[in-house]
Amino acid sequence: MKRDLKIFTGNAHPQLAKEITDHLRIPLSQADVRKFSDGEIFVEVKENVRGHDVYVVQPTCTPVNDHLMELVIMVDALRRASARRITAVVPYYGYARQDRKNAPRVPITAKVVAEMFMVVGVRRVLCMDLHAGQIQGFFNIPVDHLFAAPVVLRYIMEHLGNDVVMVSPDAGGVERTRAFAKRLNSGLAIIDKRRDRPNECEAMHVIGDVRGKTAILMDDMVDTAGTLCAGAKTLLENGAKEVHACCSHAVLSGPALERIMQSEMRSLVVTNSIPLRGEAINCQKIKVLSVSGLLAEAINRIHNEDSVSSLFV
Repeated sequence: MKRDLKIFTGNAHPQLAKEITDHLRIPLSQADVRKFSDGEIFVEVKENVRGHDVYVVQPTCTPVNDHLMELVIMVDALRRASARRITAVVPYYGYARQDRKNAPRVPITAKVVAEMFMVVGVRRVLCMDLHAGQIQGFFNIPVDHLFAAPVVLRYIMEHLGNDVVMVSPDAGGVERTRAFAKRLNSGLAIIDKRRDRPNECEAMHVIGDVRGKTAILMDDMVDTAGTLCAGAKTLLENGAKEVHACCSHAVLSGPALERIMQSEMRSLVVTNSIPLRGEAINCQKIKVLSVSGLLAEAINRIHNEDSVSSLFV
C-alpha cells in the first residue's frame, strides 16, 4: 500500500520528518537542499518520484523566508519530475497572522502564501492549528486541518490534575479554549487585554472564576511570550493556585525565552511542530510534546483515501 508513498523534507525540521517516516515504517526520501554562495536555494531530488504520492514536510518557521522558498522550490522540482500528487505538510503555517485587511494599505499574507503553494503545484495541504481557521478558504485545493488537541489533552490529564480551569488569553481564542474545557469537563475563563503596539500587550482583568484552581492558558502559538506572561501574572493576582500554558507552535522570538524564565508560569507545554533553537532546548520550563504520530496517521489516511476528521471525534 505504501510502495508509491514518498516523504521529503527541507532544512526546516528534518527530525520531525524522520519521526514521521519511522511511524510509517518507510525510509525518508532523499533530496539535496542547500544554498548557493549568494543565498539562492538549490534543490535536487535524488530519487525517482514519477507516479508517486509525495509529501513534503516543511514548517515555515524561522528563518521563514528561507524555509518557505525551500518548500515551493522543492514542490516545483517534484512536479517537473512527474510526481502524481504533491502534498505540502506544513505543521506551522508562516505569515498566518495577517489573514484579513484590518487597516488601510496592508497585505493579506496568508492568502499570498496560499497562492504561492497552488501556483507551484501543491495539490493538497496538511497543516496544524492554523492561526485562523478561515485561512483554509484561501486555498482552491483540499486542506486537512489537524489539531494538536489529542496530544495536549492527554498531557494535561496525566500531569496537571483534575482541578483545572482553561483560560483564553484573549477573546479571539475563546472557541479553542472552550473546546478543551468541554473535553476536560472544566471551567472556562477569559483574560481581557489591551494591546497598544504589535507584540506588546497589557492584561487587564479575568472574566471567570480561577480562585484556588490550576489555570491553564491556551493559545495557538507563543511568539514573544508577552501575552502569556502578562496573563499568568493576572491569573495569580486573581487567586489562581498555579499557572501553566499550552501552545501548539513555539515560535519564541525576541525576548520570549527570558520572559518565560522570569515569569510565574510553572511550565510551557508546546509541540514539536517547530524545532526549539538555542537556549530554549535546555529550558526547564518548556515541555515538548511530539505530534509526529498524529501527522503520520493523517498522511497514512490521506494516502489510503480514508477519513482524517475521524481522528478528532
